[in-house]
Amino acid sequence: MSASADQEGGGLGIDPMHQFEVHTIIDINIAGINASFTNASLWMVIAAASIVALTVFAMGGRAMVPGRWQSVAEMSYEFVANMVRDNVGTAGQAYFPFIFTLFMFVLFSNMLGMIPYSFTTTSHIIVTFALAMFIFVAVTVLGFVKHGAHYLSLFVPKGLPAVLLPLIVVIEVISYLSRPISLSVRLFANMMAGHTMLKVFAGFVIGFIGAGGAYIGLAALPLAFMVAFTGLEILVAFLQAYVFAILTCIYLNDALHLH
Repeated sequence: MSASADQEGGGLGIDPMHQFEVHTIIDINIAGINASFTNASLWMVIAAASIVALTVFAMGGRAMVPGRWQSVAEMSYEFVANMVRDNVGTAGQAYFPFIFTLFMFVLFSNMLGMIPYSFTTTSHIIVTFALAMFIFVAVTVLGFVKHGAHYLSLFVPKGLPAVLLPLIVVIEVISYLSRPISLSVRLFANMMAGHTMLKVFAGFVIGFIGAGGAYIGLAALPLAFMVAFTGLEILVAFLQAYVFAILTCIYLNDALHLH
């Protein structure tokens, strides 16, 4: 390996962060605003198109005995419906389409990112923060529309002693304002860290094989780790979509019921 390759990839000739770079596909500039269509945009479109294909085309026939794809679509629907029902109640059913769309988009974005040479949009903080900030603003507006100024009672737990009121209110306000940060960073950090680890161990495999001789046998260990870690990453991809959706349900429940 050359010295430049060693420096670029930490001694492996592979840069694990290269997979997160955003590249322009179609250069679009509107009134000085860069609205270019990028690889991130492309994979978000692919995620949306995949969801439409699953939920529309798979349910097109609506057979009495569902096929494989119809079963997947029905299970996805029931899974999110139960999530909303258990965490928000019957009042939350009006917001089921939003929760379902959110869950499916995050899930498909995570899963598509597991395909080699694809792009994981949820590994970028700008994407996850935009989603989290929209949820935060929407839930806050909903809370004030439904309860008016009484929505502020969310920051004052019932039965709180007056002496602790200033301290607890400050803590509750900070906790509330940190919701979009924690929601977005959790998803972004998990996806980015997992994909970085996979790329690092892929670099070890390539490095050992490239060295040849006795080093080829050493590639088996990082390769085995990659296989196991890929299975773990698929599980994490689903769990992060679930956590993102269920926390949205909890925030929605607070806005509707002031719990």
